[in-house]
Amino acid sequence: MDNYLNNLLLAIPLAPLGGAVLAGLFGKYIKRAGSHWVTILGVAVSFVCAVLVFKYLVLEGKHGDKYETTVYQWLVSDGIRFQVGFLIDRLTMVMMLVVTFVSLMVHIYTIGYMKDDPGYQRFFSYIALFTFSMLMLVMSNNFMQLFFGWEAVGLVSYLLIGFWFKKETAIFANLKAFLVNRVGDFGFILGIAAVLLYAGSMDYNEVFAFAANKGFDNKTIEIIPGTPWSAITVICILLFIGAMGKSAQVPLHVWLPDSMEGPTPISALIHAATMVTAGIFMVARMSPLYIESEVALMVVLSVGAITALFMGLLGLVQNDIKRVVAYSTLSQLGYMTVALGTGAFAAGIFHLMTHAFFKALLFLAAGSVIIAMHHEQDMRKMGNLKKYMPITYITSLVGSLALIGFPFFSGFYSKDVIIEATHHLAQHNGTLVAKLAYYSVLGGVFITALYSFRMFFMVFHGTERMDEHTRSHLRETPWVVTGPLILLAIPSVFIGAMVIHPMLFGGFFGGAIKAPAGYDVLADIGKSYHGVFGFTLHGMLQPPFFLALAGIATAWYFILKRPDLGAAVRTRFRALAGLLEQKYYFDHLYQYVFAAGGRLIGRFFWRVGDVRLIDGAMVNGSARVVAWFSGLVRRFQSGYLFHYAIAIILGLLGMLTWLVWPLIKGVVHGV
Repeated sequence: MDNYLNNLLLAIPLAPLGGAVLAGLFGKYIKRAGSHWVTILGVAVSFVCAVLVFKYLVLEGKHGDKYETTVYQWLVSDGIRFQVGFLIDRLTMVMMLVVTFVSLMVHIYTIGYMKDDPGYQRFFSYIALFTFSMLMLVMSNNFMQLFFGWEAVGLVSYLLIGFWFKKETAIFANLKAFLVNRVGDFGFILGIAAVLLYAGSMDYNEVFAFAANKGFDNKTIEIIPGTPWSAITVICILLFIGAMGKSAQVPLHVWLPDSMEGPTPISALIHAATMVTAGIFMVARMSPLYIESEVALMVVLSVGAITALFMGLLGLVQNDIKRVVAYSTLSQLGYMTVALGTGAFAAGIFHLMTHAFFKALLFLAAGSVIIAMHHEQDMRKMGNLKKYMPITYITSLVGSLALIGFPFFSGFYSKDVIIEATHHLAQHNGTLVAKLAYYSVLGGVFITALYSFRMFFMVFHGTERMDEHTRSHLRETPWVVTGPLILLAIPSVFIGAMVIHPMLFGGFFGGAIKAPAGYDVLADIGKSYHGVFGFTLHGMLQPPFFLALAGIATAWYFILKRPDLGAAVRTRFRALAGLLEQKYYFDHLYQYVFAAGGRLIGRFFWRVGDVRLIDGAMVNGSARVVAWFSGLVRRFQSGYLFHYAIAIILGLLGMLTWLVWPLIKGVVHGV
């Protein structure tokens, strides 16, 4: 036991939890300043401890590839242990550093964004609790603790999306997020139950060893009687259904754009480092299971490709600055899922990491614009803000270039690797799914550049479209807002080039992530990797680079050169524009078919089962029977003494007859 390391590990989740408790329960006494100080210090302690753990385990090389410890054992049932414990390997350390750093930036930024909000202390309590929940999820060494963190981030996201609970749209959005995630979580818990059924354990190491020893081979599940399915395939698909909910993959994506109803800091935290990354992390953590099922990987690949392309298209018709960034998150999550589906799990985590920095940057930059615009979010009422907000302008440009995968920015390296992995897989197995996935992620590059720079040009360039009052008050936001933007812009530029070799081709993750035995796509790509500059130059000669340039040029032409063409294109393709504006009618399907159908069925059972059967027949019916019988008996309660005397005499005669009758029968039979 290493007490120093154990104390560091305990401090990582407990420090934000302590800040959340202090701000939540004692915010009235420690006031606004006290609330932000305790939560920021808690997350800062967590980040410093994560850095020290990284130094201790990776840089100093102590304890080998990983360190595992059990905090306490909750219960043992039929030999199955339910524990709280930590598994700290390279995958966990990457997630801890990303979560704590991005969360720290969001906490600092929140001081400026929420300064006039009456729920100031409550908000800081919630975001610190959000950080604690995500850390418990990524540090878990067993499925029980994973599920605890999984549900905790869902609960806190519900509280944060509906933070402004007096807005009907916010309440609708948080209920939508909660209910859609219940669908995914139902599949997730079934997957965990199936793991427990076949592997007989909740511990990662034991389950992964069971899979490696071919324990799932020849195991089947009959979902439909008489039709056996591979048990490992069913388990992986069920777990992925949970990931589809948390990481907003089609068709469980509908909650994520509506999460914009919450304050901007929580939009950044949800989209960059906490809830939506949980599904991607979980699938990567479960790579020892997924490599056992090619069918499951193809399902993951298909869903990711659909999400990457078709959710990106929706960003083209959005005018709310936050919703454009939200749909870019959906698309980028699709890219991460595609990476997982190709078996390049490390590439998915690599893109998760780079995306966390530039997506947090874009959201916080959007929030900076919203503050300056007096909480106006419609891009059609902005324009030429670069003149008033130079720091926000530059950092937004950095975030946008990283998002579209422009050379030398972080997103270039992580996105290009995913596209290359998909291309190699399509060439290797030649399946239609892999080929369509490749063309989807390739087309997504142009779409991403188009909607990203459409937003950038509409907000920061062109004519000023705001009202005179807003224009007269435009200025750069305070340092608590711009400071985190600058700190997030730095890794958005450099982190990709710095870590691409060790993380993807240098075996950084070690045994934390497994590759498919049949075809290791990253190993195949690594054969032609000759350093970061060679990779960059190679990428600048490939279709994604030219598609990104075409997207920027198209956005410039339509927004700045010929802004009148937008309306003409919209008129020409009215049907397509309507389809995109209605978000492929997913909301209509869920609200008017599933939700309305559920309410209709509920009303039927209420009227038939509750009103007629339970209340009518059983409750009220039994009351009517009692009333009828009471009325019948009441007829004998006349109040006249001679009636009672006759009843007594008749009763007595009846009893005597009953007693004497056997004697009479005996005498008669004897004669």
